This record gives sequence, structure tokens and C-alpha cells, in this order.
Amino acid sequence: MKKELVRDWMTTDVITITPDMTLPEAHQLMTNEEIRRLPVVDKHGRLIGIVSIGDVRSAEPSPATSLSIWELNYLLSSLTIEKIMTPNPFTITADATIAEAARMMLEHRVSGLPVVDEAYHVAGIITESDIFAMVVLHEWSAEPHAQE
Repeated sequence: MKKELVRDWMTTDVITITPDMTLPEAHQLMTNEEIRRLPVVDKHGRLIGIVSIGDVRSAEPSPATSLSIWELNYLLSSLTIEKIMTPNPFTITADATIAEAARMMLEHRVSGLPVVDEAYHVAGIITESDIFAMVVLHEWSAEPHAQE
């Protein structure tokens, strides 16, 4: 299992966004696509940041705000991802092992890593869920079935 490669377990159909996307647009995209993180790329497609659902929720106003709905909508529509993203996120390559990815996630306390090529273009993303799925598939498929 330690020798498994990131390329074999990463998600390759990655949705990316640009830094000029607004907070409400990013939140809607995450909700619609049921994803928890979005790599942020520049106009050349190179990774420049990442935004998580936690980042988005933290940037949204509290329900206890005294602002009117119009003031809230105006403020949110002017807040771009560039202002809330984590710049220069930790990354990994497709040829790295799952063990390396898991170690990096643990050390840096992140739940996912963009997978980049040599030009820093996003090739995929590997998450805790992907690693967990790999462990479950390897461990339980290798176990003999218990007799009832």
C-alpha cells in the first residue's frame, strides 16, 4: 500500500477557479458540485492558491449581523476569492506515493493537495477521502471473509 502512487488515486476531473471569482459564485459552485476545495489558477492555468469550504464560510457574515440584505449582497458580491484564498498551497506530483501525500497532509494539517505537473498546472487533487478509499479497498478486499 505504501508504494501506491498518487496518480492512481487522485481525482483528475478537477474544477478550478480564477482569483477574480466572487465569494458567492465560489460557494454556489462548491454547493452545486458537492466539493470542499477549489484550486485557484492564474490566466495561464498555473496554480496560485486554494480555497476551501471553510475559507468561504469564514468569510461570510454572521447571521447576527446588523447589515441589511442589500448591504450584505453588495459586500459579498465585491469580495473575490483572491482575498480569501490560501496562496501558494502545498502540492504534490502524480508520481509521489500515497504515503508521501498522507505524510504531507498530516504534517501541514491539510485535507487535500493539488497535484501539479512541472509547469505547475493542476493535473488532479488528492484528498483524505481518496486515501481513505484506497485503504478500505486494499484492507477489506485482502481480508478473507468471515464465516457466519
